[in-house]
Amino acid sequence: MKIAIRLIILFAIIMLLEVYAFQAIKTITKNKIIRYSWVIVSVIAYLNFFYVSITYDRTQGQTPQFQMAMGVMLTILLPKLLILIIMFGEDVYRWVLKLFSAISSGETKPLVGRRKFISQIALGLAAIPFVSFIYGIVQGKYNYKVLKYQLTFKDLPEAFDGFTITQISDIHSGSFTNKEKIQYGVDLINQQKSDIMLFTGDIVNNKADEMDNWIDVFDKLEAKEGKYSILGNHDYGDYMDWSNPQDKIDNLQAVKDVHKKIGFDLLCNENRYLEKDGQKIALVGVENWGKGGFQKKGDLQKASINVKQEDFKILMSHDPSHWEIKVKEDPFNYQLTLSGHTHGLQMGIEIPGWLKWSPSQFVYKQWAGLYEEKGRFINVNRGFGYHAFPGRVGIWPEITVIELKKG
Repeated sequence: MKIAIRLIILFAIIMLLEVYAFQAIKTITKNKIIRYSWVIVSVIAYLNFFYVSITYDRTQGQTPQFQMAMGVMLTILLPKLLILIIMFGEDVYRWVLKLFSAISSGETKPLVGRRKFISQIALGLAAIPFVSFIYGIVQGKYNYKVLKYQLTFKDLPEAFDGFTITQISDIHSGSFTNKEKIQYGVDLINQQKSDIMLFTGDIVNNKADEMDNWIDVFDKLEAKEGKYSILGNHDYGDYMDWSNPQDKIDNLQAVKDVHKKIGFDLLCNENRYLEKDGQKIALVGVENWGKGGFQKKGDLQKASINVKQEDFKILMSHDPSHWEIKVKEDPFNYQLTLSGHTHGLQMGIEIPGWLKWSPSQFVYKQWAGLYEEKGRFINVNRGFGYHAFPGRVGIWPEITVIELKKG
């Protein structure tokens, strides 16, 4: 019953968007070919998405084909929100004029017709996200950005002054389709030549075998002092149907084995000490801990066994809500936390120094980039790969380089 109600609501929203968008087209042109083409393209996009949604194999999770069908539908649908807002605003204006005419002492005038220039504005503005979505699907998901930060800590051991960390997150190998582009991203990671490399989870969408064609790419990742990793929410195989519980258990072990195959030391509620010139810092890695319906396997206490409170600590925790709810107030004092998970929703607007916005910020307080409270830092990596929507619009794939400074 709930599914039926949701489908009815979704259908009503789509129809509302399409009716208003068609009104804009009808106002600016009488050409029937253009009008019919507009409708046909939209119908094909919707039918394709619903067909793929019904027929795709749920034992495989979200395939690239499913993601592309979703991407095409969103590219067709979301720009029409702008058309709806503008055209609805004009309708309010038209009906206000009609109301004033009806209650005035003079002759009641008919409802004012739609103005062509308003429809042109609506379609012109809608073209911006439409073109952006196409770019995001074709090229934006490979528009890798290297973001560099220098963080200063009073309690950082002297030997680690100038120590560099490359953080990557959210590979989502099951979404990949272009080996050349992914190789370029991996080469860019290696060009940073950091002391250590930290991967903060979601190596696959669901299944370990998604990495089969990519191991020979990611096993080339290099770091002078080692590579370490944790699990993300997608690595547990929770978002697909399994034939039996044992298959899911076996898959999780296979996912863990993938980390070994590409040379990463996987920390599952564990820690390692990094040593330099007789001084040490602690690297702590927890399993996924998320708010809402996400698993809470992360165990800070277990992960920090044998770590001292006075030690300088770097925590890897996939979901930034863990930092907001648990970590930042923990008296054990985790000076630096590295997370991912949000992808910045893969959609938004970022103008450095001016504007940083994404719908992701309505779900996560820390959703992309560096945050600090009470001398404790978290970096939320925007992710290397992509998932669900097969592209990125304004929120580009990220390679983070952090330099630790004593001060």
